[in-house]
Amino acid sequence: MSKNKNITFHINQEAYTIDLGPDEDNALRKGITKFLTTEKNLSTAELLLAYLRKTQELVTLEKQIAEEIGRISSFETLNSTN
Repeated sequence: MSKNKNITFHINQEAYTIDLGPDEDNALRKGITKFLTTEKNLSTAELLLAYLRKTQELVTLEKQIAEEIGRISSFETLNSTN
């Protein structure tokens, strides 16, 4: 049985603990801490910057996925006409 994992951030001198669920491979923890440290107090500006960086990363990923889907669709269209 997996135990839920927590992560604590210190933002503007306040501690915020988040339940990550089981997160057995630490993928969620790694994703969250990619742009946010748990090692020091964060300001609101640092929190906003981390949010913007993660959003930019996700938008880029969405574009890449859409391009790949377009390529697959084009490939399927070529194959269906042969």
